[in-house]
Amino acid sequence: MIEPQKLFQLSGGQKRRKLALSFGALERDIAGIAEKGSEYSFNSMPRTQYVKELVKVLLLDPKLPPEGTKELNGLLNAEPFDERRACNVARNHLLAIIGTFPAEWDLIIAPHKNNEGKIVTPEDLENSLNDENGGHDTISQSSIETQTVKRNFYPGISVYAEDIRSPFNLGSIFRTAEGLGAEKVYLSPFCCDPEHPRAVRSGMGCIETLGYERKTLDELPADKPIFVLETGGTPIDEFKFPKEGICILGSEELGASPEAIKKATYGCVTIPMIGLKASLNVGVAFGILMQKWVESLR
Repeated sequence: MIEPQKLFQLSGGQKRRKLALSFGALERDIAGIAEKGSEYSFNSMPRTQYVKELVKVLLLDPKLPPEGTKELNGLLNAEPFDERRACNVARNHLLAIIGTFPAEWDLIIAPHKNNEGKIVTPEDLENSLNDENGGHDTISQSSIETQTVKRNFYPGISVYAEDIRSPFNLGSIFRTAEGLGAEKVYLSPFCCDPEHPRAVRSGMGCIETLGYERKTLDELPADKPIFVLETGGTPIDEFKFPKEGICILGSEELGASPEAIKKATYGCVTIPMIGLKASLNVGVAFGILMQKWVESLR
């Protein structure tokens, strides 16, 4: 990691790359999975303050969009300060500026406790997805923000993808949503681009078929029950699914944001885990949830 004052001396892409690496190293350190030799070691400055200084450097980047500036300023001024979320949001804004999108194996997943209370590290959680094609194709910039194909669906059944980082995962969510009959997919402002080649590939045509709308949490329909898929909630076999509603899926790395959990006034549903693996890929988890939801409607 680099002393904050030295980062001000860097320029252009070099600064962005170094900042992104620094935020990634910090996020691993905060999550307790720092690589050997990459632990935070500046005794002259508490780690929380260091994170804030790095965020302030990013806020000076002229390519940071206004929405990103607003989000980062909100995190800086929040009490208590969530240093891991600040690192995650900052790193992903940098990756978007640089033009790099994370694959599933690039995501920083903190250790989870399994059903027996054992801490399960990322080494235990082998990635089960394999994006063999590399995602280097190009596609035309067609507009797919509106549904153009007549299809069967369950009216009022929707999903809100909050800050999903991997295009591969997002495409998988679209494929599940379309196949199991969701009416709509909503994307948060900082969810990855559904027109990214990896998303289009894993979506298998369902992004174009289903369409999507970008909305903030506050812009979601107020007349629909909203619930969240997250740990610590009602087991899925005991959860009473609404006849209509919106399910919030949190990001792969951080889960649902505090704001999303607060917004989910209908409740929180959880998929119980009894094996060594204490978490599921977000696309897989959504598939399980959608099947249960659809079963409840029949």
